[in-house]
Amino acid sequence: MGYSVGQVAGFAGVTVRTLHHYDEIGLLSPSGRSHAGHRRYDDADLDRLQRVLFYRELGFPLDEVAVLLDDPESDPREHLRRQHALLSDRIARLQQMATAVENAMEAQKMGINLTPEEKFEVFGDFDPDDHTEEVERRWGGTDAYAESQRRAATYTKDDWRRIQDQADDLNRRLAALMDSGASAESEAAMDLAEEHRGWISGNHYACSYEMHSCLGEMYVADERFTAYYDALRPGLAVFVRDAITANAIRNV
Repeated sequence: MGYSVGQVAGFAGVTVRTLHHYDEIGLLSPSGRSHAGHRRYDDADLDRLQRVLFYRELGFPLDEVAVLLDDPESDPREHLRRQHALLSDRIARLQQMATAVENAMEAQKMGINLTPEEKFEVFGDFDPDDHTEEVERRWGGTDAYAESQRRAATYTKDDWRRIQDQADDLNRRLAALMDSGASAESEAAMDLAEEHRGWISGNHYACSYEMHSCLGEMYVADERFTAYYDALRPGLAVFVRDAITANAIRNV
C-alpha cells in the first residue's frame, strides 16, 4: 500500500502542504492512491523526494530541480559545479556578515526607554531586556548594533506599537500565503520577503540582501526563532527563510 502523505512528511521533515504542492506542480507525484483516493508513496517516490530535498538544500529553485530530475539533456554535474561556486561565494560573504546580524525576534529592542507596564502593553510577555546581554556580547561592536541602538533610544511607546503592528501584519500575510499553497519562490512570497527586509531597514538598521539571507538562515538554525514563527504556522520559519533566499537571488 506504500506510505501516506503524513508518513512521508514525517520521514522527510517537510509539511504535508509542501508534498501537496510538489504533486500539484508535477515535481513529485505519488505512484499510487488508496481506495479512498488518498496519496500513497512507494520507495521510488521517497528516493525522488530525497533528491528534490538535496537540490533544494543547495538552493536550487523548484523549476531547476524539475529540469535536473527529468530533462535527459540536463547535465547535473554542471549545475552542481555552478551551484558549488555560488554557495562558496555565499558562505564567504555570510561569514563576513555574521558578526553584523542582530538577534531576538527580528531585531533586538535595545535601548528601549519604556516602563515595564508599557513594554508589556507593546510586546506582551516578551521582554526585550532579557536578551540585551547576549546581543551586546555577540554584536556589540558592529555598525548594525550601533545603528539599532541609536534608533531604539529615540522611539516612543507609540513608535514601538507601530513597529510591532507592522511586524504582526507582515507575519499574518506570510502565514496566509503559505496556507494558500504558494511556493516560497513565488513572486508573492519574494515580494513579502522584500517588504520584511524593508521593515528591518526602516525601523532598525540597514539590512542588505546578504544580511537578510543570514537572518533567514538564523530563523531556522536558532530554535527560538523557529519556535516564534512555527507558533504562528507550523513550517513558517522554513517558508520565510526560503522566501528571503529566493528574494536575495532575484536581486543579485
